[in-house]
Amino acid sequence: MNDAIKKVLAPHALEVKDVKHFQLESILQQAKDAPPVPTAVVHPADINSLQGAIEAAEANIIIPYLVGPEKKIRAVAEQGGLDLHDYVIINTEHSHESAERSVRMAFCGEVHALMKGSLGTAELLGAVVSKTGGLRTESRLSHVFVMDVPSYHKTLFITDAAINIAPNLMDKRDILQNAIDCAHALGVELPKAAILSAVEKVKPNIQSTLDAAALCKMMDRGQLTGAIVDGPLAFDNAISLEAALDKGIKSPVPGDVDILMAPDLESGNMFAKQLQYLANAKAAGIVMGARVPIILTSRAAKSLERLSSCAVAVMVARKLGRLE
Repeated sequence: MNDAIKKVLAPHALEVKDVKHFQLESILQQAKDAPPVPTAVVHPADINSLQGAIEAAEANIIIPYLVGPEKKIRAVAEQGGLDLHDYVIINTEHSHESAERSVRMAFCGEVHALMKGSLGTAELLGAVVSKTGGLRTESRLSHVFVMDVPSYHKTLFITDAAINIAPNLMDKRDILQNAIDCAHALGVELPKAAILSAVEKVKPNIQSTLDAAALCKMMDRGQLTGAIVDGPLAFDNAISLEAALDKGIKSPVPGDVDILMAPDLESGNMFAKQLQYLANAKAAGIVMGARVPIILTSRAAKSLERLSSCAVAVMVARKLGRLE
C-alpha cells in the first residue's frame, strides 16, 4: 500500500490496539512440539501464499511441497526476496493440475495436509471431493475458524463460515462433529457447543431452532459424540452467563462456550469477521472432514493467522494418526 493511499485511509481506519493473542500462541507452541507435517502447498503462485508456506517451514511447523508452475513460483520468490533452495517444487501447468496433483499426493500418503495457495477454494475442494482419487470420507467437509478473541477467556471455534451455504440438518450434524473433532485435536477434552439462532426458544417458523433442538437430541442418542451441546441459543445467551440467566436458561454452556455453530454461512461469516475487525480477534482457518486437514486462510490473513492455521493442521494430523 503506497503512502498516498495510506493518507486517504488513515482517518477512517479502525484503531488497532496492542493486544496479545495467547490462545493462538499456545497452539503454535503445541505444534512446534510435534514433528512438522509434510504439506502440499497448492498453487502458491502469489507472494502471500508462498511467503506463508515459507514462514511455516522456517518455524518448523510444516515441510512444504510447492505444487504449481515452477517458473511462476520462482518469479514470485525472486520478486519477494524468498529463498527456495531448501524446498521441493513439483511443476504443474495450471491450477487445476496443481489441485489434482496435491490431492493425489495426500491420497498416497506422501503428504499429510494440504495448504491452499492462490487458486480458488472451489477448485481445490472440487479435487478433494472427487469420487475418483479424492479425499472424501463419510463426513461432509466444513470450515472451522479457530479464533482468539482477546476479550474472551478461551479459544472459540466458529463454524461454518466458509463452505456450507445453507446446510440441512444432516449437514449440520457433520459440521458440528467436525468442529468437536477439531477441538479435541487442540486438547479440549469435552468442548461446550452452542447451536446459534436468533432466539433461545424452539419456534416452528424458525428452521434453525428446530435444527438446534434436533442436534441436541442427536447428541443424547449418540449420533453426535464428544461434547456438551445446547441450543437454540442466541449469541448473547451463548457468550454471556448473565444474559442466559436473565432469560431463565440453566445450562453449563453459556458463558463458557467453546464452539459456536452458525445456522448458515452468511451469519457465520459475518459474526466471525465482526470479531476480527471490531474486537481485535485473530483466526486460524482449517477445513475438516477430509482424509487430511486442509489449511484455508483469507488472503488478508497476517503472519500469526497463517502460522497458527498450519499449527492447527499439525494437531489435527496428529489426532488423525498421521504423525507419531
